[in-house]
Amino acid sequence: MKGKIIMIAVILTVSLSVNAQKSIHEFKVKDINGKTFDFASLKGKKVMIVNVASKCGLTPQYELLQKLYEEYSSENFVIVGFPANNFMGQEPGTNEEIATFCSTEYGVTFPMMEKIEVKGKKTHPIYKWLTTKKLNKLMDSSISWNFQKYLIDENGNLVGMLSPREKPNDQKVIDWIKGGEFNQN
Repeated sequence: MKGKIIMIAVILTVSLSVNAQKSIHEFKVKDINGKTFDFASLKGKKVMIVNVASKCGLTPQYELLQKLYEEYSSENFVIVGFPANNFMGQEPGTNEEIATFCSTEYGVTFPMMEKIEVKGKKTHPIYKWLTTKKLNKLMDSSISWNFQKYLIDENGNLVGMLSPREKPNDQKVIDWIKGGEFNQN
């Protein structure tokens, strides 16, 4: 009997730790300068999370992302960029090189995190959460390319995704930022 109770306790502990992140607000990551970035600081804000790359045909989306951030950051909206080198080596730089590129080429002022893996065996836990319905409670998805965008509501819940080719300033995103529901279609 004692052995069964211990086994049940271990199973519950493992189960709780696997599903510990119920919202994005429970994640802490490193920013591009190596400092801890706590997603709890974004409570009450709508968030767009984007995997970015500096040598991609979609890299000019940095300009659209920055304009969107400038226009709506005062309305409790933030963009968080995650550099990743998962697609044809299109983000080969170091964190320092990426930060310099983003600043000098596109004037990026939205939060940028350290370079991570967004797919494969070493997928960062935040991207496991974003892409796994069992964890995010909305949908399973896979990262198809650079500049895929995930939308998070003020409570830290995933509400939608935009494909890499969809522009970050698409009208459905603007409507969502201004208080509407996000329409995936």
